[in-house]
Amino acid sequence: MVKLLKTTLFYLNQQLVRLTWLAIVALLCALYFGSWFLMELSGEQGLTEPGVWFYYFVTTATTIGYGDLSPQTMGGRMVAAFFMMPGAVVVFAAFLGKMSSTFVNIWRKGMQGKGDYSMFDDHIVILGWNPEHTTQMVNLIYGDTRRIARKVVLCATEEMDNPFPDSVHFVRGENLHSEDLLRRSGIRSASRIIIYRGNDDKTLASCLTVVATGTDAHIVAWFDTQGMADLLKSHCPQVECHSDISMEMLVRSAQDPGSSRIQEQLLSTLQGPTQFSIIVPEGFGSVSFSRLMSYFKTEYEAMILGVAETVTGDDLQLNPDSDYQVKDKQVIYYMASERIHSHDVDWGKCR
Repeated sequence: MVKLLKTTLFYLNQQLVRLTWLAIVALLCALYFGSWFLMELSGEQGLTEPGVWFYYFVTTATTIGYGDLSPQTMGGRMVAAFFMMPGAVVVFAAFLGKMSSTFVNIWRKGMQGKGDYSMFDDHIVILGWNPEHTTQMVNLIYGDTRRIARKVVLCATEEMDNPFPDSVHFVRGENLHSEDLLRRSGIRSASRIIIYRGNDDKTLASCLTVVATGTDAHIVAWFDTQGMADLLKSHCPQVECHSDISMEMLVRSAQDPGSSRIQEQLLSTLQGPTQFSIIVPEGFGSVSFSRLMSYFKTEYEAMILGVAETVTGDDLQLNPDSDYQVKDKQVIYYMASERIHSHDVDWGKCR
């Protein structure tokens, strides 16, 4: 008998969980007011006072049952025993089951790349998945402990769950050019976009697709060949392109042993001083490169490497003349143990 009752209750609960939220709330309200009406008819005026009834119903439905309130009439006890208690327990359990199921589904959608992050703003989007290099990208992003706390969204086509569930949001689609995938990644409102695909043709196609969305984000792309990078730059000069520099590094290391270690540390946020950038605030005026370099070294133990007019660094002047005038809105590239934000600098003192 007990086993039959448990099986019946489990079956009812499973059916109720499949109902919509509206249906469950309607059932809960019907049970709440229906029980109250039957208790009122049974003469349980002590229980049916609104504040008392809410307390009694909740403690009964949740099976807490403190015992401080109970029906006094036979009719009220029958209502509680055969209508209210079984119904309330089953419906309330279904309510909790539906709630937990909803949260699990939301979590699963995020894990499977079905989430929608179009409401994100000022975030980083990574287009493309590589088990080794994408992992390194994420580690380097979060290795910058003083970075602006931007959310990271990874877009991929591979059949997999979110590889970084604790730190990265995941969007999956049939291809990285689909309007739905780009919309769900919040591509238009992103501030940084990193494109790293399996080959140059895919990277070029993704770059053109992203640029066509009209996003104002700073776009960075990796190419295996410089020719493809130059082709994209000729059509989309706002994209910052990178290509394989292993040959240059090979020759430089041969002529000046240890050069590769300098490059590794400059680019890695995980060890030693790292190269960062900062924009000179508007209205600053100008200051000589030597004075600015001395100020950064004295105040922050930072070394200024160069200056550029544009954020893509195409016009970078590395180690300019001492009397070179650094002006507002220019980009300063420097090496330091941690990032220096513009609001950290007393710009008036360095002039």
